[in-house]
Amino acid sequence: MRIGVDLGGTKIEGVLLDGDGRVRARERVPTPAVEGYDAVLDRLAALVDELRPAGADATVGVGIPGCISAETGRVKNSNTTGLNGKPLREDLEARLGQEIRVANDANCFAVAEAIAGAAQDARVVFGVILGTGTGGGVVIDGEARVGVHGIAGEWGHSPIGDPDPSVPAPACYCGQHGCVETRLSGPGFERDYQRIAGTELRAPEILARADKGEAQAQAALERYLGFFGEAIARVIHILDPDVIVLGGGMANNPHLYDRGLEAVNRVLFSERLLTPIRKHALGDSAGVFGAAWLWGRTPLLSPSE
Repeated sequence: MRIGVDLGGTKIEGVLLDGDGRVRARERVPTPAVEGYDAVLDRLAALVDELRPAGADATVGVGIPGCISAETGRVKNSNTTGLNGKPLREDLEARLGQEIRVANDANCFAVAEAIAGAAQDARVVFGVILGTGTGGGVVIDGEARVGVHGIAGEWGHSPIGDPDPSVPAPACYCGQHGCVETRLSGPGFERDYQRIAGTELRAPEILARADKGEAQAQAALERYLGFFGEAIARVIHILDPDVIVLGGGMANNPHLYDRGLEAVNRVLFSERLLTPIRKHALGDSAGVFGAAWLWGRTPLLSPSE
């Protein structure tokens, strides 16, 4: 059996796959990030113990925001900043009493969608997570491209300019200003709306207000789509993937798949956009399947259970 865990900024999701690839259990719990590193470890260990059938052995793979440094063995580049510099793999292994495998969550997502989701049979896939943060993963022939520094696909930390020079570039936790993550993450969209409207709302409500004709929400959405177009076009200019798959909560924004495509097309260095940009097929947290497959793959059956 295989257990996959996706550690996110607001939630931790786990899945148990049996030897035939069937989903036997799936669970979500809140991420206790504000309670500190030890609380996150405890929650991860408790979720794995809950998913593991009594008396059964199961491999454990964990997708995390950020990655494990090849030099130090500790977490780096995580927007859940309490993880940075921590020996998460070793600490979680000590709590579980077994070896585990850890990988970037966007890589796990991209692999899952390339193998059994919206990008099946595509050779080169770019997987995007638009959630609490903004991550990316590159998959070539079913394998994640990690890179020398372990940061292949980390498009979220390339700054993007604002069409309105009077608007200050938002600060990113990485130390830069105006990163893609500050523009396209759910919190980034919410902050931009608050700057325009003076009201704090969650992303789904802002999108609902935009659809009802509220001018401030429509302005925030238009800015978001513009940033999306520029950021995606940059990826295509470098990688030119066969398919781009969107995941995370903001991937549920239906405007990305029509007006968002138009925004990409406006700045693309080609006659027109040919790359399909698709919504995830394995659910909002497809990365749990990629995490489970860190120990090897089995056919995935009934992924929606």
